[in-house]
Amino acid sequence: MANNILVFIEQRDGKILPASFQLLTLAGDLAASTGGQAEACLVGSSVDGLTQSVAEGGAKKTYVVDDAELAMYRAMPYTAAVCAVIAEAAPKIVLVPTSAMGRDLAARVAARQRAALAIDCTEVSLDGDDLLATKPMYAGKLTGKFSLSGSRLQIATIRSNAYKAAEPQSGASADVVKVALSLSDADKRLKIKEIAATSSGVKDVTEADVVVSGGRSMKSEDNFKQLYELAELLDGAVGASRAACDAGYQPHSRQVGLTGKVVTPVLYIACGIDGAIQHLAGMRGSKVIVAINTKKDAPIFNVSTYGCVCDLFELVPLLTEEIRRLKG
Repeated sequence: MANNILVFIEQRDGKILPASFQLLTLAGDLAASTGGQAEACLVGSSVDGLTQSVAEGGAKKTYVVDDAELAMYRAMPYTAAVCAVIAEAAPKIVLVPTSAMGRDLAARVAARQRAALAIDCTEVSLDGDDLLATKPMYAGKLTGKFSLSGSRLQIATIRSNAYKAAEPQSGASADVVKVALSLSDADKRLKIKEIAATSSGVKDVTEADVVVSGGRSMKSEDNFKQLYELAELLDGAVGASRAACDAGYQPHSRQVGLTGKVVTPVLYIACGIDGAIQHLAGMRGSKVIVAINTKKDAPIFNVSTYGCVCDLFELVPLLTEEIRRLKG
């Protein structure tokens, strides 16, 4: 086993998930302690064109598994591909973004590799050969710290925005190693016949640096247009509380919370959301939280960076107008 840190580069339709670049920076920092280097695992179909971006993001070597069978994510082929890279690279640690794909893939790879695994980490560090992983537990009520033994491969999935990506190193280069894909009949058994898009190209809340969320106080689906306008100016995404989704104001694909999606944006704006524990568990990790609510005792104010006790239908248009003015 080498002392290198391997990062799984998550890409969809040739676009790399920003969290992957954040993990390349983390891998470089960890590698400084292990005496190794940050390396990347790039899996997909016709992905050779992404290797330069990966190198500029901090990878010193990129292992590429390029095969038509990997055009769309399927658990078994992708697991086989990542395991093939691990066999070739022999890393000490594998880092994976905490996404729907990352959660599924990391668990399957860990099972095949008999590796130590920690899911949904907000911080990782090294204690000798062991990997210390910190993650929220019990709806964010407490934080757990786990030690993954250095006697075996260590795999951790990391939340988006838990670490900051370094500025791209323009013109940087990295060795590229092609790894062949070998699939068993069982790996090929499940096929994807069709993918039906449900978001109409609107940014997903788990991938945005800014999330503007609305609660039941939005009163209607039509009123959410105000949040979409603000989110568009901020290059962000629109989220919703469970109550708003259950009321039919927004689809459940935009629900933020314990039973929805966990988000960790740089900026989270909560509009008319009181802050039930299930919702707080899904957004507590945001860097800056702005709460807008007429109820001065609403629980959301206990976790917010800035609290505005006012009518969201008065403040949101003013915010939108001011941001539009500042952007010229």
